[in-house]
Amino acid sequence: MLQLGVDMETQTLNCKFLGHRSHLNLGLVEYKKGVSPTPRVLSLLSSLLERTIQKNERSFQASGERDVITIFNGSRAPGLSIRQYIERIFKYSSCSPSCFVVAYIYLDRFLQERNVRLTSLNAHRLLITSVMLAAKFIDDECYDNKYYAKVGGVSTAEMNNLEVKFLFDIHFRLHLLFVTRKLQQRSRLNDNRFKLHLWMD
Repeated sequence: MLQLGVDMETQTLNCKFLGHRSHLNLGLVEYKKGVSPTPRVLSLLSSLLERTIQKNERSFQASGERDVITIFNGSRAPGLSIRQYIERIFKYSSCSPSCFVVAYIYLDRFLQERNVRLTSLNAHRLLITSVMLAAKFIDDECYDNKYYAKVGGVSTAEMNNLEVKFLFDIHFRLHLLFVTRKLQQRSRLNDNRFKLHLWMD
């Protein structure tokens, strides 16, 4: 009887991990502190953000337009690349890789709400703020604003101001609800196209 319980538990664990192979491939699994390599999802997000910044800055140069200036803009671009900055945040903040995915969604909400484009002048402050908010919202443990300010290279007072501004600009909507195609079909929301819907409460 005991052997059956162990086998059933093993099968359940195997099924659980086999169903989430994409989580493993992206590095979204939890590691013990101090043992975690840089997850692949961080590299993917870094590349996406860097390409977006390059595209936006080329667009500004070609059109002669200027972006909207917010408190997230610095007077000059920081010395760290986006990839280095994200790796720094991951290394010192101990937040889960999932935080960076959620932070990207928050960042997108902010940019859409404010009608701002991501540039080398605002990306770093937006990143540290969105990651900090994601860690506070989804992780069981996280550091305080003073610690994130040190990690992000800003003062504690500035970190507090960035957090408040970000929250007001996204209307404090931190909750995410992911609806996949299977759930759409069950709830009769299927419109014959595959979509990933993000709804805010």
